[in-house]
Amino acid sequence: MKHEQSNTYFSQAKQVIPGGVNSPVRAFTSVGCNPLFIEKSAGSRIYDADNQSYIDYVGSWGPMILGHCHPKVVEAIQNAASCGASFGAPTYKEIELANLVCEAYPNIEKVRMVSSGTEATMSAIRLARGCTGRDKILKFNGCYHGHADSLLVKAGSGAATFGVPTSPGIPAEVAKYTLTATYNDLVDVKSIVALNKDEIACIILEPIAGNMGCVPPATGFLQGLRDLCTAEGIVLIVDEVMTGFRVAYGGAQERFNVRGDLVCLGKIIGGGLPVGAFGGKKELMDQLSPEGGVYQAGTLSGNPLAMSAGIATLKLLKEEGFYQQIEEKSAFLEAGLALTSDTEAFSRYFRSMLDSGINLAPSQFEAGFMSIAHSQEDLEQTIEAAARALTGL
Repeated sequence: MKHEQSNTYFSQAKQVIPGGVNSPVRAFTSVGCNPLFIEKSAGSRIYDADNQSYIDYVGSWGPMILGHCHPKVVEAIQNAASCGASFGAPTYKEIELANLVCEAYPNIEKVRMVSSGTEATMSAIRLARGCTGRDKILKFNGCYHGHADSLLVKAGSGAATFGVPTSPGIPAEVAKYTLTATYNDLVDVKSIVALNKDEIACIILEPIAGNMGCVPPATGFLQGLRDLCTAEGIVLIVDEVMTGFRVAYGGAQERFNVRGDLVCLGKIIGGGLPVGAFGGKKELMDQLSPEGGVYQAGTLSGNPLAMSAGIATLKLLKEEGFYQQIEEKSAFLEAGLALTSDTEAFSRYFRSMLDSGINLAPSQFEAGFMSIAHSQEDLEQTIEAAARALTGL
């Protein structure tokens, strides 16, 4: 496919936007081509600036579980916009979405809305430090929790794509408070905790790692972390920005029956608009300002458009059989694909799939995302395109 208009736009963008993009992986650097500029979307498809159609498995990196432009979500956003885009004041929609979140997660008794997943994880860590009086945190190599200073240490996703384990601009004095362990290695975690006795405020993790490939937790790993944190007075933060309302209505914690002290959410709860959230038991959440001393604020937190989109989305996800359909579609596609870890080959594979009208994440370290809008024809077309692409590698 020719991407003349996208290439023109990218040249213009590089003059006024660093790297031509507002988030690094979008630059397509690791796959050896220029990014697509998207004009519109519908259902399982996106359309670029040259009006070429692609079956989309990026889904805005996760939130479009209903597909693009679901009529009920669009209607909810339009109705909200007709009343005002932002007030900087409370609205009832914040209560409605908070209730839906708390109903889905029994370990969330109170929830604070924010504007991004990064803001959610950053705020949850501050709260954990404030509640424990400890400074150190423990995260896992390859897990990505946003670009806050204390979290951009041995991260996955975009950082791995560019071969950068951390980032310039993070003071050594900040980074030294972040301990890193090996994902799925409980012995490693216990050793680090023992060496830092009574100094670790929280352990934060993706319950299913999604930024170094898709890596599920080993049997007993999550429960082992839960038991360790309980015994050591450490706050367990489960980052479900990606997995929340996707792997099950109650997220990975429902699926694996292990509950964190604090939970971070995002992506789906905004229905495609910028939203994040963090929540947990009342005794922790009540330490937040204005009730407690741990400060966190945001002018656009609880934005009425985002709340409306999230409410409409979560209500649709509650319909019977929704997640079974997602599982069946994903299993069918997975059975038809056979990929191995080879970044150079992936680059060629990615470009071949794009030429066949299939939009994948432009990084081998990223998970793909299924939506309810993907049809059997979409899946079969994807498998056929993959077979052609793999033959040419």
